[in-house]
Amino acid sequence: MGNTGGMRAIWKGSVSFGLVNVPVRLYSATENHDVQFRQVHREDGGRIRYQRVCSECGKQIAYDDIAKGFETEDGAMVVLDDADFAELPSRTSKEIGVVKFVPADEIDPMWLDKSYYLEPDKSALKPYALLRDALESERRMAVVTVSIRTRMTMAVLRVRERVIVMQTMIWPDEIRRPDFSVLEEETHASEAELAMAHLLIDQLAGDFEPDEYEDDYAIALKELVRAKVEGGHVQAPALAAENAGEVVDLLAALARSVEKAKAARGETVA
Repeated sequence: MGNTGGMRAIWKGSVSFGLVNVPVRLYSATENHDVQFRQVHREDGGRIRYQRVCSECGKQIAYDDIAKGFETEDGAMVVLDDADFAELPSRTSKEIGVVKFVPADEIDPMWLDKSYYLEPDKSALKPYALLRDALESERRMAVVTVSIRTRMTMAVLRVRERVIVMQTMIWPDEIRRPDFSVLEEETHASEAELAMAHLLIDQLAGDFEPDEYEDDYAIALKELVRAKVEGGHVQAPALAAENAGEVVDLLAALARSVEKAKAARGETVA
């Protein structure tokens, strides 16, 4: 890729197909531009904090005392600890192993999940280009297995703008089957209706140009926030007011910070 525009590699490993090994770095291909909100008290703008409280004993629970629980169909709770998870099959291999090369049109977009860019090491440009060009010319995708965060998953490799993209896949049993009884009734459009539909499609036919579309809600929301800031509708954080004009003893401030952190984690403060 040459210039990753400040992107940070989240994983380093290699693609292997046959006896060919291609060292690569993995980058997230997408980012979320949604405006992020905080839940606040309408009166003073203070952040809302949630406490971890046990429904059985009513006590606030520290992170160290929280375990993972699996609820059975009859409502019983099975508690799993670190030793239990250590026995589960997991992989730490940094290898993207090609299992099969399949026709691109056999991969249903419904199966695809997250997208990542693969950047080759400088020493691996030739085999990277070989794999990329072979996938493009054959109009195929490579079905691979990969371990991300120790759990093995399926993925595909495809080519986009001369870069190999890896898209993780969801497992077949995670696809829900549509069960709409209303569609069981045989209904067909008349020839006249079909002709009119074809006419409409012809009128609206064209190539997909992503730049023609924009998130008008996000744009309007950011403009609204900017106008509020310029209009002075801003509530200063309580912490700033608390410290204003006073010389704070560093050691005391650190001690208070430790106490706040412990309280936030549900630990008792001496």
